[in-house]
Amino acid sequence: MQNFKRLNRSLFYCFALLLNLVFVSNILAEEVQWPTRTVKIIGPAAGSGTDLTVRILAKYLTKIWQQPVIIENKPGAGGSIGTAFVAKSEPDGYTLLTQSASYAANPSIYKKLPYEPSKNFIDIDILGMTPYALVVNAEQPIKSVKDLETMAKIKQSSMAFASAGIGSSTHLAAEYLNQTLGIKLLHIPYKGSPDAIADVMAGRSTFYMAPLDAAMGMIKSGRLRVIGLTSKNRLEIMPDIPTIAEQGYSQFEISLWAGLWAPTGTPSAIIEKINRDIGAAMLDPEVKDAFQKAGIQSRHMSLEQVKQFVKADIVKYQKIATAAGIEPQ
Repeated sequence: MQNFKRLNRSLFYCFALLLNLVFVSNILAEEVQWPTRTVKIIGPAAGSGTDLTVRILAKYLTKIWQQPVIIENKPGAGGSIGTAFVAKSEPDGYTLLTQSASYAANPSIYKKLPYEPSKNFIDIDILGMTPYALVVNAEQPIKSVKDLETMAKIKQSSMAFASAGIGSSTHLAAEYLNQTLGIKLLHIPYKGSPDAIADVMAGRSTFYMAPLDAAMGMIKSGRLRVIGLTSKNRLEIMPDIPTIAEQGYSQFEISLWAGLWAPTGTPSAIIEKINRDIGAAMLDPEVKDAFQKAGIQSRHMSLEQVKQFVKADIVKYQKIATAAGIEPQ
């Protein structure tokens, strides 16, 4: 009788184990089959550098996933409106977030955000980077960063720089330059890059840290002069333009970047698949060509690398904002 009870108990445990294995295998099978329907990526304003980057990749991902990958733009508040939307989305891999460097800058700019980067999101990858172009009016005698530094130290607060708004990435990039050069200039904020560029061309501001895509037309027409790029290395499409780092400021590097995130709780198998597939996309000739023409530098990272990168950039922007005395809004 006792042996019979032991046998029944063993059979019960085996049956329970079998059910558990079936349950786990079904979950794994579902994750491996992802995606089985449209994947939506929520992004900032249409036409922005981040929007351009993710649309290039979406075309490739649509092809290899054999499911539509669509971009839905939810601009506003430095991208935090769209970011908050994704934070509340189902963590199933079908609603993802793309954001710019504003994702790292926003915690320093806003007193209260409707999300917490470290709690509400999983870092997936950095899709690409675009340097800022330090531009001045082409009629100015400023030909290098040293020229700018020399003039600024003589004129100081009588000189001004333009930005696309208080606390914008262009504002923080300019403040980082000012801190590096040891200068303090008057800040003139605008509502966006077009107005800031027009201000520099009109001679009201000395320089603007312009997103490259926003200023390219005026650079090609000769109305703006680029005196330095903020990337670590020169761009293939602008091989004659030196970086700020190589002009005697070796540690200077700050770029606009586009990243990809998923809501916390998204299965790790899906996160790993997306990261791998983005890595494969960066090697695709069509993607590489489209990136190069747009002045985008691909920067695929491992999951651990992107986590550390985003964390370090959040700290970097906090230091810049604090040193510049920027009050959170």
